[in-house]
Amino acid sequence: MVRAVVKQPEAFRDALLQWFARHGKDYPWRRTRDAYAVLVSEVMLQQTQIATVLGKTYFSRFLATFPDVAALASAADDDLLKAWEGLGYYRRARMLRATARAVIANHGGEFPRETTDLLDLPGIGPYTAGALRAFAFDLPGAVVDGNVARVLARLMNFSEPVDTTAGQRQMAAWADALEDKQQPRNYNSALMELGQTLCRPGVPVCGDCPVARFCQAQTPARLPLKRQKSTVTALAEHALWLRDDSGRLLMHCEDGQRRTGLWKLPTRPAADIAHLPVITELLYSITRYRVRLRVHAGAIHGLVPVPGESWLEVDALARLPMPSPFRKVMSKLLDESANRM
Repeated sequence: MVRAVVKQPEAFRDALLQWFARHGKDYPWRRTRDAYAVLVSEVMLQQTQIATVLGKTYFSRFLATFPDVAALASAADDDLLKAWEGLGYYRRARMLRATARAVIANHGGEFPRETTDLLDLPGIGPYTAGALRAFAFDLPGAVVDGNVARVLARLMNFSEPVDTTAGQRQMAAWADALEDKQQPRNYNSALMELGQTLCRPGVPVCGDCPVARFCQAQTPARLPLKRQKSTVTALAEHALWLRDDSGRLLMHCEDGQRRTGLWKLPTRPAADIAHLPVITELLYSITRYRVRLRVHAGAIHGLVPVPGESWLEVDALARLPMPSPFRKVMSKLLDESANRM
């Protein structure tokens, strides 16, 4: 069935762009045409909310540390991870650096503009390629993130899950059919903004929607449909709080897949340290896991060292990249120690 909005794409685009001209928000990545800065913003926002990226100045601090593609390409691991600290999913930072290195090596430091060339870069998929074309170069490149998928699903009254291969293919087809090829930068920004503000998750603000007359949804709050979510698995993580006679803290540098290069308090199997008193704990989530981090007061006597562990001066810890949950519990315990002095 041909949807009403597809029959009137120009009227739809005009209404959306007029609304955006009055209500569009001023984000720092909307003030630049620098493909590198656009890429940094897109990678950060893939799994982090706008309010977090802005409120904690992640975007501006990262660009201050690595102001251009050459600076990022030459970044040392510790510096890269430290600049990314708090954003999580640290593989994103390393992939961003890999992209920068490929741009330097294969394109003379200038980001390519053609979709096929962008897709050849490590870490660049269809979404990011479209975002770079639209937001950095103002070239056609339909951009479908979660906000846009929600808007499209409601506009078209799409009653299938949007996060399946078939659903994603349909969202991309509609996005391409509706896109304003003359001003893709503003159009894609407007469609995202609509999803962030009015056509938001849950109950949308349909009475204020500039394109409500095109919308086919009968019960928009029910859309979009998604596949059944994975079950959240509860895990426990047991860490040691151990200081030597000179006040140094025992720390461990990770070499696993998820946190390679990050420093944290050393961990042990629950059976080995469950008898030690718990001095603090913290709940945090990562992907489909809900983790309870328990920190136990350790003792040097009988300690069996593990590869990667080192005694570090407390003053050095602030300079090291560290997962946020461990930074929080470590800072709390150091503050408590200082207050007892």
